[in-house]
Amino acid sequence: MIPIIPVDSMASSPGGLAASVQPSGLSTPPPLALYIHIPWCVRKCPYCDFNSHEARSDIPEDAYVDALIADLEQSVPRVWGRKIRSVFFGGGTPSLFSAAAIDRILANVRMLTPLEYDAEVTLEANPGTVDTAHFKGYREAGVNRVSLGIQSFNEQHLKALGRIHDREQAISAAKLALATFDSVNLDLMYGLPGQTLAQALEDVTTACALGPAHLSCYHLTLEPNTPFHRTPPPGLPDDDTTAGVQEAIEALLAQHGYGHYETSGFAQAGKRCRHNLNYWTFGDYLGIGAGAHSKLSYHDKITRETRHKHPKRYLELAPQGQAVDQTWTIPSDELGFEFMMNTLRLTEGFDTRLFQQRTGLPLSAVQDAINLARRRELLTVTPEAIQPTLLGQRYLNELLQLFL
Repeated sequence: MIPIIPVDSMASSPGGLAASVQPSGLSTPPPLALYIHIPWCVRKCPYCDFNSHEARSDIPEDAYVDALIADLEQSVPRVWGRKIRSVFFGGGTPSLFSAAAIDRILANVRMLTPLEYDAEVTLEANPGTVDTAHFKGYREAGVNRVSLGIQSFNEQHLKALGRIHDREQAISAAKLALATFDSVNLDLMYGLPGQTLAQALEDVTTACALGPAHLSCYHLTLEPNTPFHRTPPPGLPDDDTTAGVQEAIEALLAQHGYGHYETSGFAQAGKRCRHNLNYWTFGDYLGIGAGAHSKLSYHDKITRETRHKHPKRYLELAPQGQAVDQTWTIPSDELGFEFMMNTLRLTEGFDTRLFQQRTGLPLSAVQDAINLARRRELLTVTPEAIQPTLLGQRYLNELLQLFL
């Protein structure tokens, strides 16, 4: 276990921008992605803190699609003329929606925005909610990438996580997705209650044998306002144990040809998730749907906005042109931290020119924090690129604190 490097207690944070440093403005807008949130699921998992709601009765599919389209129509003026490079249906469980609903949404996206002809279009799905007809219909609607929430192939761990599928359904859904779509991601979790190193590696080995282009491997975290946070499950491994599991998983995936390009992301050559890469390079995204978030850049400012969170409220207000709940401008003294919070997830780091291109600020605005991180061996710095070291990757939160 690598020792934690303490962050100095300073009266003036090294990451804070000098009062005289102000954004010079963006000469060109960043790439733009579209996120579409579908908030319902069959059952809320005890570790999940996403804006998801159990479908206790029939889902108002048609009304929600109408609301999404109205939301998009109202948003178009804020992104006028900008091409959409990727679309991501997240949730909740988007695969609870019919192929006809997904088709209607994507048809309106194409009519209302200049969607790139080769855009990556991802739909999240759970193994317990898909079949051949669903996948075939999604593919015909324009979905070309599926992300399956497997989490584990172990029956005991699936039950502990509250998943609605079993091992057989997970493998069957993965094989079906791989036979249908150009690219498939499988989500896995480690650090599970009672999970041994051998069991964690068995999950990864099973996933690799299926041959997906992309794997996401997440450490189970006890997020606030979740049942697991209120009552932690017994048998959770300690930090030293999970650090060892993480290193073993990374080594095993490397042996199988998966490049570790982002904190939790592993991909075969040429198969990195373009939508997520846009987030990690501080690109722009328009989020529609209940509780969705947006980040939009203009010449003189960068803004964030959120939609009304509860589906009932969103369904009521979106058709009236009032889907957005809050909008605010990111203060210039927070831009450095926000940029680093995203780009330092990338194991290869970022081109030094990207900082000014995406924030409108000179890199000198965060130079003190960069120098401190370099001295602590958390960053490797060259004139061309800034990259987290292995130590910086392991202790990303400590590294990011330097930019606050």
